[in-house]
Amino acid sequence: MKNIKLIIPAILVLFSACSEATRNTANGKSDSMPQTTSDKTDSLEVKLKINGNVATGDPLLLRFVVHNNTDSTKSFCIWHTPFEPLMSSYLSITNEKGEEAPYKGAMAKRIMPPPASSYTKVNPGDSLVANADLLKAYDLKKGSSYKAVYTGGNMSGLVSRDTVTFIYTDLH
Repeated sequence: MKNIKLIIPAILVLFSACSEATRNTANGKSDSMPQTTSDKTDSLEVKLKINGNVATGDPLLLRFVVHNNTDSTKSFCIWHTPFEPLMSSYLSITNEKGEEAPYKGAMAKRIMPPPASSYTKVNPGDSLVANADLLKAYDLKKGSSYKAVYTGGNMSGLVSRDTVTFIYTDLH
């Protein structure tokens, strides 16, 4: 009986602690986890463009443009973007059935945090452009319709609201 008198208050303390953590997480406020919003890349805007009509042997190019629409220089990590050689899957490409196109490119293991050399700067009012050949990285079928979304923002810090659609066709 004495043990139950000790166990019940201990359980109540545990539940109240869990309840407080859940309440803070649900409200988006957590005292133990500071809110991290990256001031570096908040105002960088990413635009995607793909021309799905290509001749046999030509690349299927993704045009990846990063705009800085602010009055200050901004930076971002080039990892998981076309600004570095193809070393990771940073796009979600799905066909009209919702099936993801398999990624067939290289997958690099990274040491965290990224070194300073993995960041690039974008001057105020300027843009940086990179192209990537999707045929080198993804198994795409001719005549299929696809939707591509940039998913590398967790590493690069860039956010793209663009969803581009294209039909991979072969021009003769």
